[in-house]
Amino acid sequence: MKKTFNIAVLPGDGIGPEVTDATVAVLKKIAGKFSHKFNFLYGDFGAVAIEKTGNPLPEPTLNICLKSDAILLGAIGDPKFDSDPNAPVRPEQGLLKLRKTLNLFVNLRPVKAYKDLIDSSPLKKERIEGVNLMIVRELTGGIYFGEPRMRTDNGEKAIDTSIYTKEEIIRVAKLAFKIAEKRNKKVISVDKANVLETSRLWRETVNEIAKLYPDIEVTHMYVDNAAMQLIKRPSEFDVVLTENMFGDILTDEASVIAGSIGLIPSASIGEKYALYEPIHGAFNKAAGKNIANPIGTILSAAMMLRMNFGLEKESEAIERAVERTIQKGYRTKDILSEKTDPKKILGTHEMGEKIRVFLEKN
Repeated sequence: MKKTFNIAVLPGDGIGPEVTDATVAVLKKIAGKFSHKFNFLYGDFGAVAIEKTGNPLPEPTLNICLKSDAILLGAIGDPKFDSDPNAPVRPEQGLLKLRKTLNLFVNLRPVKAYKDLIDSSPLKKERIEGVNLMIVRELTGGIYFGEPRMRTDNGEKAIDTSIYTKEEIIRVAKLAFKIAEKRNKKVISVDKANVLETSRLWRETVNEIAKLYPDIEVTHMYVDNAAMQLIKRPSEFDVVLTENMFGDILTDEASVIAGSIGLIPSASIGEKYALYEPIHGAFNKAAGKNIANPIGTILSAAMMLRMNFGLEKESEAIERAVERTIQKGYRTKDILSEKTDPKKILGTHEMGEKIRVFLEKN
């Protein structure tokens, strides 16, 4: 039975347009293979939108997102904003506003160590073999959104405020436990309860929710220790539940396990809307050079098919095609090793093309 879905595509900045182009081509292949129809609705977002409109999230782009079944995002950011801390408008403001407007309260980031990419990771082989974990990051609370946020004393004193409500913690904790039920029934909750009042509320609330899931083993870990253990013994992690800023940091760290940040997909989920994006940034120095790794974005699209559209076979087909491409030795520059065949080093477009070839075969 043919199904039609509307997908908002926000290519964004830097390498964003290249990795989203590769991903849209994969989705078009899926549409043809499984007799679906995907309508792609494009919108400006991030620095490119600021250049055109002065707003990182223009109203037309927001309207496209509100009318779509899911959102596919490339990346946002530009060095000229990073080098100007006093810039009144920044690309990241658009992403925070989008998350808040759509009430995207949780970010899911799976991290997997591919057998054939073990040599691409700087970590020892015996530490990362078989690692397959899910980081569940709260997305709308914490220090990124807390008020007041200000400068005082003639600019010599800065204030940021971290705020969490019990309800915010409850909804993300329940989702983490439900995910754990379908995995290895283990949740590690990461906080800083020895110092922060928000973390003490976090730990108390997680313990309350844990009583509803007696089959799940719950462990609490301070974020500094979690950062260390994630590298020392990553195979002992299954579902990691944590607040907004800690999750932002830990997921980038965990990408080292996979071998490259370019491999990691993510899903930002709300009660009605969902946004899918790779966890890497805009990497503006590589923009237009056809060297970025599109796999994180392509796997984000696979998450979209499964989680938003209920297309399990289609999602699995993409994941198999990615694995097959990796198994056959094809690499982008971020996942090279001494064993890489120079003839199999591909650009962004070519990697996407190769994945489409394996999609056709499986």
